[in-house]
Amino acid sequence: MAYRENYEHLIIEKNDGIALLTINRPESLNSTNFRLHYELSKVWLDIADDPAVRVAVITGAGRAFSAGGDFDVVEKSMGNLDVVSETMKEARDIVHNMINCDKPIISAINGVAVGAGLAVALLADISIASEKARFTDGHTRLGVAAGDHAAVIWPLLVGMAKAKYYLLTCDMLDAKEAERIGLVSMVVPPDELMPKAMEVANKLATGAQQAIRWTKQSLNQWLRAAAHTSFDYSLALEMLGFFGKDVGEGLSSVMERRAPVFPSAHEKE
Repeated sequence: MAYRENYEHLIIEKNDGIALLTINRPESLNSTNFRLHYELSKVWLDIADDPAVRVAVITGAGRAFSAGGDFDVVEKSMGNLDVVSETMKEARDIVHNMINCDKPIISAINGVAVGAGLAVALLADISIASEKARFTDGHTRLGVAAGDHAAVIWPLLVGMAKAKYYLLTCDMLDAKEAERIGLVSMVVPPDELMPKAMEVANKLATGAQQAIRWTKQSLNQWLRAAAHTSFDYSLALEMLGFFGKDVGEGLSSVMERRAPVFPSAHEKE
């Protein structure tokens, strides 16, 4: 199938039933601009429909998996209903299309994973992280609700207590702690990341396909239940935040690498 040329920021290589997807914006630590966000929402449909693919592996070019939303995306989203509406649709599609893709997805997390990149990393069926990987949701640090995947997957992976702590504080997790609390499937040394990811992919690609896919789909009923109750609600609240006072200060403080002074934290002073 000739869909690979439709992607600008995703390199797609196929071999022996395995599709290797590489997020390819290394100059910006693979941050998600408008085009990449769109591509991450669509690629799982192409993977699902491609008879030559039995397993997908996704990783990042360079030293990051994905460093979150591009600053330009955040700036153009503030107070812009058209942009926010499109972003909301794509964010919903990323989550639902990964959940509904019946083929196994493996994330090979080679570095920092934030925002939409973190959503892809954690919604993968098997997540393998380099010892150099780091994780943070980042939404409340920006001044918006954690909405693009967190309500679906974090409580199931790490429990509600840890989910609330990390999603409310945006504290950074290193790979060791992420593995300890169950956020990722396993952690390996950096030079073993891709060999291990491809080893697991090959095991799945040569296994009983119907059994593997039906097992994934059965387990994903848990994610569908969460998506039907919490996800759309959390996503709508995240998007609503782009019309508030805090997001501008959140963006400025991140760009200036300083602590934020959110207006909502000082309204009654």
